[in-house]
Amino acid sequence: MLGSPVVRDYNPREAFQSNAVSRGEDNKTLSHKETTMTDSVVAAGREDAAGLSEVERVVDVFVAPSKTFTDILRSSKWWLPFVLMVMVTLGVTVVVDKQVGFARVAENQIHQSPKQEEALNNLTPEQRAQRLEGMSKGYRYTSYASFVFILMFVAIGALLYWASFNFGLGARTTYGQMFAVWMYASLPRLLTGLLTIVTLMFGGNADAYDMKNPVGTNPAYFMPDASAGIKAALSFFDVIGIWVLVLLIIGTAIVAKVPKGKAAMVVVGWWVVGLLISVGIAVATS
Repeated sequence: MLGSPVVRDYNPREAFQSNAVSRGEDNKTLSHKETTMTDSVVAAGREDAAGLSEVERVVDVFVAPSKTFTDILRSSKWWLPFVLMVMVTLGVTVVVDKQVGFARVAENQIHQSPKQEEALNNLTPEQRAQRLEGMSKGYRYTSYASFVFILMFVAIGALLYWASFNFGLGARTTYGQMFAVWMYASLPRLLTGLLTIVTLMFGGNADAYDMKNPVGTNPAYFMPDASAGIKAALSFFDVIGIWVLVLLIIGTAIVAKVPKGKAAMVVVGWWVVGLLISVGIAVATS
């Protein structure tokens, strides 16, 4: 009849095909979204895996040290801090050689040891000159080869820390990680070298230059007439040295995965041992 609605019979096959097409389009959309999300996660993972560059590590030691030490868990490279230390120590050595002279350096060190000064005064002029010349050459050669002593010192310190944390606290850090922590934590000492260069080149008293304590960042520098033992003890309370100590605590706690309190016990404990040894040597040779 005209105007009557047309009613289509329900066809199960057509309904099934329509639903299948719809599900297929939904699956394609979902698959595309999952692929996009997976790519994003992979990209983020690659960024994390890349970590910090060596330059970023060095900068972060001064502004965000935890980032540097956390990145050591990914890679224990330490070449850039070592290169910087070599450059600065060589710079200091050249300036001392030109502005002070290692003959004066030797004499200044002798004046700080009454025993050595007395022994030197008992020599004939020829023997005295030979002794001073030998000491001057010794100071010059060891200063230009200071990078060797840096490596030796860091190697020993890293070994002591590695053994203390692994066997004393049950940590599972590696020797390489501890070595890298030592290298990066020592970067503030570059400031001592730079201050030494600036002081000697712009008005510093070259005649009073003390190779063992070149700049006034600790109380011993301002007490030249104190006993050798007191000066050795006070030199450990150095502003830059304490800064390094704090960085060592942060770094060892991160790579050893221990609380900072336990890390402080180990780091400060070995610091005290070093202080006592230094004072003992100073007293014995003064």
